Amino acid sequence: MTYPQPLNPSAEATSSPTSLFSLLTTAKPHQPNRDLAWQVAANLFLSFKYAWAGVRYAFVTQRNFRIHVAIATIAISLGLFLGISTIEMAVIGLTCALVMVLELLNTAIESVVDLTVQKTYHELAKIAKDCAAGAVLISAIAAIFVAGLILLPPLAARLLLI
Repeated sequence: MTYPQPLNPSAEATSSPTSLFSLLTTAKPHQPNRDLAWQVAANLFLSFKYAWAGVRYAFVTQRNFRIHVAIATIAISLGLFLGISTIEMAVIGLTCALVMVLELLNTAIESVVDLTVQKTYHELAKIAKDCAAGAVLISAIAAIFVAGLILLPPLAARLLLI
């Protein structure tokens, strides 16, 4: 599956601000055909297909998303290995999912901001991107805290017995 490349500003672009409306309504020949992007999925299967395409896009293009998936896999595997309770496993799973959900939202926000400002600098674009990244950072710190509280005691007990 191929993914659309980031937008390149046109040669005739000026330094004047461009409205979101004009960006959305101006046809650009180098962009892929996105006519179907505005339509509602015809059935539930297509909705899941599109959602999975978003997850796959994040996994393929976002290094941090891959890191979060790897750490979540390790945390869940360690929980299974240590035999933690079902409730504790659910807390670990939900915490890991929260981090990945926020990383997906961060990717979406960054894409929309990049579409809007293209390759120009705008202070509000920086704030939006920084705040989205900050949300991921806070959730990742919370996930480490939760995993530490749940996984470290049984891990320490297991290591001391070996």
